[in-house]
Amino acid sequence: HSGRTMATVNLRALTSWVGIARLLAVVLSCLTFSLVASTGHFGSPYGTWCMFTWCFCFAVTLLVLLLELLELYPLLPLSWDDFTSAFSMLAALMVFTSSVVFPVTFIRSPCSSSQCARQAVATTSSCFCFLAYALEVSLTRAKPGDISSFLSTVPGLLKVFEAYVACLIFSLLEYEKESGLMWCVAVYSICFIFTLLIIIFTIGRCLTYIPCSLEKVLVGYNFLALLMYLTATVLWPLYSFRGRSRPDPCGTDCWWNKDLGVTFLTIFNLIAYLVDLVYSTRMVFFRAP
Repeated sequence: HSGRTMATVNLRALTSWVGIARLLAVVLSCLTFSLVASTGHFGSPYGTWCMFTWCFCFAVTLLVLLLELLELYPLLPLSWDDFTSAFSMLAALMVFTSSVVFPVTFIRSPCSSSQCARQAVATTSSCFCFLAYALEVSLTRAKPGDISSFLSTVPGLLKVFEAYVACLIFSLLEYEKESGLMWCVAVYSICFIFTLLIIIFTIGRCLTYIPCSLEKVLVGYNFLALLMYLTATVLWPLYSFRGRSRPDPCGTDCWWNKDLGVTFLTIFNLIAYLVDLVYSTRMVFFRAP
């Protein structure tokens, strides 16, 4: 054992269905950001976000593949299955967002120039990259009854979704200091912090140190978060649009569009917390014997 200095190579990391999905994601994300970089046209905050998404997903997925290929991941002080499940879900959400934002922001019709053609191909490869990550999420998702890695279960994947949607809400927030809107911001912030802590503690294997039934605590938290988001779903549009009509013209940075986006994202998270509560309640109180 003392003479073993080289890492072993596990070719299944590349040849399994999950490995193939990751390889596709690496190739497609690399192709996407290379095409966009070749146009030199991504200077706005939206373009910077899209480039960051593709580069970040490419780098982390490549690192995951290398660690699994060389079987070095057991040396890391984290729950590997939880980390890879959370990352694939996050990457799918980020790439999906970029696949929508990039063409809406940068592609103009009629699309006749070579720059526009590269942008169109980049958008297509970004969409396929999203499908690759979605495939990985579906392949690694825990089967019913299997809770060995929490973040690969439906409630765990929903936690990643809820945190990401909260980040999108923060990116759109522009509000006046009214009590109703300030309460909504408090709801988004509190739920985001607690959800992020659950994800971090799960990946870091810290949840075992909690001196109470974690699953029942999660059910209670989901119930409170659902009630809080229910109030935000009512209060945000009520206070945001009260007495104010849509400006004309109203571009991408228009306050009305941003407030409408926050309204829809709040509804998305409300539905996510509702589904999360239903699934986590079933896992805790209605387990099959």
